[in-house]
Formats: sequence, structure tokens, C-alpha cells
Amino acid sequence: MRQIPLTLFAPPAHSFDNFLTGANAEALAYLMGLMPGDPPVLLWGPTGAGKTHLLQALAERWQAAGQRVAWYDADTPLPWELPAHESLLLLDDCQRFDAGQQHAAFALFVQSAGQGYTVVATADAPAVDLAVREDLRTRLGWGPGFQLSPLREAEMRAVLRREADRRGLLLGDDVLSYLLTRFERNLKGLMALLERLDEFALSAKRALTLPLLKAMLADETDGKAGDKKTDSDPIL
Repeated sequence: MRQIPLTLFAPPAHSFDNFLTGANAEALAYLMGLMPGDPPVLLWGPTGAGKTHLLQALAERWQAAGQRVAWYDADTPLPWELPAHESLLLLDDCQRFDAGQQHAAFALFVQSAGQGYTVVATADAPAVDLAVREDLRTRLGWGPGFQLSPLREAEMRAVLRREADRRGLLLGDDVLSYLLTRFERNLKGLMALLERLDEFALSAKRALTLPLLKAMLADETDGKAGDKKTDSDPIL
């Protein structure tokens, strides 16, 4: 039985300071200058491009300035009501909204119009291409939209090294190269993988090496196979 280590490092706070800009300087500059009552903004791009990171950074910045923030995503239960005196409304991953949530999101746009609220939304495609109800798609496309581009390989390496340094890990070039060639270059997924590798190294009391990474992946594969077998076993 492997020892389960305590979590020694909290996940890093998502802020503008630790957002690696890459090709997204225009979107970052616009968000940093956003004011209450500005037109709605849509950030769109593939998974891992940093959309949710920027929403969380924006929330942190506005809350630090004493302003209120409301967050809605596909995991936010209905009803969605417009909170009193909020100044920033965040809609994350609009493409995941079901019919009820799309209706609620549209209602937020209508109720907040002209009241000093600011809406910032994210999606995996520009408003014109979103498979959502027409009135919501129109509202999402009212203001400026910014396409977020994933980080290039060198930038991805820099982010992973920075996170490894924060955790006190020595992340070798061989491990980095393996991560970036064998896995989808989705920063969110790679950061989660690095966290699991950190925990595995702590439990095994070994340095973070390529053999350790392969051992962890084999262990996870065996665990999934065992779960699948258990699920299919007959109930006696």
C-alpha cells in the first residue's frame, strides 16, 4: 500500500501577474483596463488557452478594488439571479450551457443592461459559431471579442518550470520533453499531471525523473483497469 502524502502546496492563484501572455497581449491589456458599465466581452479559444485563468484573474482584480463579482458556469445550479449591486458578471464556458442555463444567461444580459454591470464571457468559438440560442449569441457578440491562442512550446515549458519551481521540484528537460510530446498541449491538463507527479514523487520518496513519470502513468493505467474490472464483476 502506497502512502498518501499531505498536500503541501495550494494551487497557484490565477492572477494577471502569473498569466503568461504569449500572443494574447491585446486581450490582457483590454481586460486590465476594463471598467464598470463597459460593453460585454467574449474571450474564445480552445481548452487550455487561458480563458478561465483570465476570468479568475479579473475577479481577483475587481474584488481587490472593493467591487463585487458574480460567477456563472455550467456547474452553477439554477435559478441564476442578478445579484444586487454587482459590477462584474462572469459567464464561463458558454458552449456548455444547457437550455435552461442559456435562458438564464440571456436574462442576466437583459436585466443588467444599462445598470452599470459588466459582462465577460468565455467560449470555445466566436459568438457567430456558438451552438446557443440566437438571442444569447447576439448578446455575446455585442461587444469586443478576443481569440486566445494556446502557448507555444517554449512558453509552455516556461510555465511548467515555474510551477515546478514553486513546488520545489527539479523538472529535467527529459521529463518536460516527454510531457510535451506524449500528451496534448493543454496547459490545464499538463498542470494537473504535474500536480499528480509531485504527489507520486512525495509518496514514493523519489526524485522527479522520467522513470518515475512512467511508473506513475503505469500505476494509473493499472488502477483504471482494476476499477473497470470491479465495475463489471457480478454482484453476489
